[in-house]
Amino acid sequence: MRDAPTDSFQISAERTFPLNAWYAAAWDHEVKRELLPRTVCERNVVLYRKQDGAPVALDDACWHRLTPLSLGKIRGDEVVCGYHGLVFNALGRCTHMPSQRTVNPSACVRSYPVVEKHRFVWLWPGDPALADPAKIPDLHWNADPGWAGDGKLMRIKCDYRFVLDNLMDLTHETFVHASSIGNEAVAEAPFETTYGDGWARVTRWMKAIEPPPFWRAQLGKPGLVDRWQIINFEAPATIAIDVGVAPAGTGAPQGDRSQGVNGFVLNTVTPETKSSCHYFWAFARNYRLDEQRLTHELREGVARIFSEDHHVLEAQQRAVEANPGRVFYNLNIDSGAMWARRLIDRLIAAETRGAPAQAAE
Repeated sequence: MRDAPTDSFQISAERTFPLNAWYAAAWDHEVKRELLPRTVCERNVVLYRKQDGAPVALDDACWHRLTPLSLGKIRGDEVVCGYHGLVFNALGRCTHMPSQRTVNPSACVRSYPVVEKHRFVWLWPGDPALADPAKIPDLHWNADPGWAGDGKLMRIKCDYRFVLDNLMDLTHETFVHASSIGNEAVAEAPFETTYGDGWARVTRWMKAIEPPPFWRAQLGKPGLVDRWQIINFEAPATIAIDVGVAPAGTGAPQGDRSQGVNGFVLNTVTPETKSSCHYFWAFARNYRLDEQRLTHELREGVARIFSEDHHVLEAQQRAVEANPGRVFYNLNIDSGAMWARRLIDRLIAAETRGAPAQAAE
């Protein structure tokens, strides 16, 4: 393991998320020819599709009286305010005002950069001039024909970083998910933490162990297994976890996974407020690709597992709010989470001073 984290940290009252970043605003199937309100990084936005299918995101507040535009309707490619009938195009500019021929040139609402990729609609809440689509996090497994899977959206009433902490340290599986994916091996196996410019990785191999119930069922073979968890964090809020098992001794640790089963747990977490977030997740697999029934069963099974995290994370948020100023102490198992937080803090600091974020030292 490289670099144990600092001994402690304290929840800050300052902004906890960078704005110059791509965040998942919705699953692709959620954005339709209907008005969808959502809060991203404390910004109320309304999403919809134009007639050609392209997604649009506008501030969800009419220029006139701040009535939510999501209470209005779509007309062509434009949004009609449901209170006084002002009309705004996809760029946010007002094109019609009732009872007058002249449109006030200042009448506009903010339009956000949006890109549809990897089955998500991504939104950039910061400086639009910096919104480079090449910086969208890599979750290609979600739309790759060599992988099959599906996922869901969970709204969790907690700081989005608590979800990242949870995903960067999977030792909690032993205790929170003992009936499905957890066993003693997860908590006791050695691991390595590495990091770089905008990324952190936690690698854990559990060799010649009894598989937990979930993975025993997926492998469909008796005997001990070599199990892996490779957690890949991409700042500020995306984690792709390479997971799987193979019969013990068949070469998986050396790179030959051909006799095992492999999945990716895809996670991207979007701050809603300082104490709530949108957690988008999917489970993709590279085996039994044509079995839609298995896709459904895995999605619902993973949803049940993640509901256990949901309960713990919201309880943690309530405890934090009941103990303002509390210092949190770190263990070695927190090294991945602490590097994720450092990288997030660097992005926020760079925005604050108006300079590019520095690489991890």
